[in-house]
Amino acid sequence: MKASSQGFTLIELLVAVAIVAILATIAVASYQDHTRRSARAEAKAVLMEAAGFMERFYTTNGRYSTDAAGTTAPALTGLTQAPKEGTARYTITVSAITAQSYTLQAAPTGTFTDPECGNLTLTHTGVKGVSGDANGNGTAGDAEDVQQCWNR
Repeated sequence: MKASSQGFTLIELLVAVAIVAILATIAVASYQDHTRRSARAEAKAVLMEAAGFMERFYTTNGRYSTDAAGTTAPALTGLTQAPKEGTARYTITVSAITAQSYTLQAAPTGTFTDPECGNLTLTHTGVKGVSGDANGNGTAGDAEDVQQCWNR
């Protein structure tokens, strides 16, 4: 009499585990990329809002660096982190400011990193920049990197 076998062999089980591990690796990488892009989009929105604030400040005071009396510098109240509420993933600062120009910067903060784009910048003339090498060509912050980080 021949006994019928039931269940899985060890090899079949190992193949199934390997397939699940590969799928999980792909899913985790995709999720991390999505969360980075989402955080970057929030940082870009806060940078644009801060630029609007700086332009209103300039319209009122005739300069970016201080108020009309020359005593008070503009304060990015409520626009110092992205997202605006909760755990900060980017810190928003005015990295360079004069009477006629400014540069806003969004830098990854805490445990959050953005190796693809790095720091995002926005100037008073609307010039956008990045410090990372998004396209992997070895030249950080070139036009292709800016295009990839700001328009994706």
